[in-house]
Amino acid sequence: MDGTLVDVESSWAEVHRHFGERNDDGLRRFNAGEIDDHEFVRSDVRIWHRHRPDLTLDDLAAILAEVPLMPGARPLVRGLREAGLRTAIVSGGIDLLADRIGAELGMDRVLANGFHTDARGRITGEGIIRVPIYGKEGVLERLQAELGIPPEETASVGNSEIDVGLFRRSRIGIAYRPEDPIVRQGATHVIESGSLEAVLPILLGPLVGRAPGSASPR
Repeated sequence: MDGTLVDVESSWAEVHRHFGERNDDGLRRFNAGEIDDHEFVRSDVRIWHRHRPDLTLDDLAAILAEVPLMPGARPLVRGLREAGLRTAIVSGGIDLLADRIGAELGMDRVLANGFHTDARGRITGEGIIRVPIYGKEGVLERLQAELGIPPEETASVGNSEIDVGLFRRSRIGIAYRPEDPIVRQGATHVIESGSLEAVLPILLGPLVGRAPGSASPR
């Protein structure tokens, strides 16, 4: 979702930006293996609580309400649905945003990460990790098993290193506006710029037997 269906780098970073903050230390510690996904969430929430100790899910939803769709997202998903394909968001981003985007686009399934709350609806800092940052491959594998869809009938779109696991479980892996060389190397196709709608002909050709468009394989 982040950097693909929505035109922001990270839903987590968008909340930090709202408060004029960053979590560079948490990111550094996570990438160094010093903390896990749960502690990474706690470190984010500690920063937000400095500005709004009573932060609720509704507050977060209001902050994320302004996050825009990526240009071309609507025609892409509409085209996939018209072709009879199932669609899913598998994101390490925030579920409040993922649920909104999924509803707006008519996605079949939405999997993203959330927060526990107290009796008054305030987020506690304890995360609900449905999609570990480096665990997307396993999440997709379980979703494929649940839906009865094998890897050879699956396509994935992502923009960063953490999406390569999705590509490994897919016949087609598209790096859209890639952030790093690792995602380029792991993809079957690369789209460096332009509308997300450019993904559509790549998917429709192999998956439903239509002629692929002009986007070139890596």
